[in-house]
Amino acid sequence: MYEDGRGRASMSSPALDGDVEDDASIIGRSTRDPDHFAAIFDRHAPLIHRYLARRVGGDMADDLVAETFLIAFRKRQGYDPGRADARPWLYGIATKVVSQHRRQEERTYRYRNAIAPVPDELGHADRVAAQVSAQAMGPVLGAALAKLSQKDRDVLLLVAWEDLSYEEVATALGIPVGTVRSRLNRARKKTRAVLTAEGSTSNRQEVVRNGR
Repeated sequence: MYEDGRGRASMSSPALDGDVEDDASIIGRSTRDPDHFAAIFDRHAPLIHRYLARRVGGDMADDLVAETFLIAFRKRQGYDPGRADARPWLYGIATKVVSQHRRQEERTYRYRNAIAPVPDELGHADRVAAQVSAQAMGPVLGAALAKLSQKDRDVLLLVAWEDLSYEEVATALGIPVGTVRSRLNRARKKTRAVLTAEGSTSNRQEVVRNGR
């Protein structure tokens, strides 16, 4: 490992057998030659860093990315070779790492003025609803996210921010798809309730200011 120009941990990557080699193949080869795992870091570290930065802030994210990939490296022997894409596995590890810093995460939500936006593309109706809950990117939503249980928040943010499917979230968190749906529905309702209440308050304040 070395630090890149931004002070983040990075790794030099060995040559790969083509640009389209899937993650499972790379991880499999890394069990025989550990240097190959660097390609997994190079491929996915930016996404994992973005996810962690949204949850705990950029400064702490730098350290947690390194921790996430160190854990992944140590657990690579147990990786399921039938899963070509390692992202759900890595997001699952990163989410567990975040859970150890819950207080920092909640402070980040309460005091951040803006949170990075969710992806522009909309998919399934349930995902649209989740994204609607995550689009009011300001202190009000931050407070709402801080009030969610850790488990509900994990599901909401993996769907709304990281664009994972229900099946991928289930893989990441080691829970059934039905549990993903129920947690997402609960988180969505709670965040909507806060946003609706805030909208009503804002409307009343506007009426007072206008003397109506």
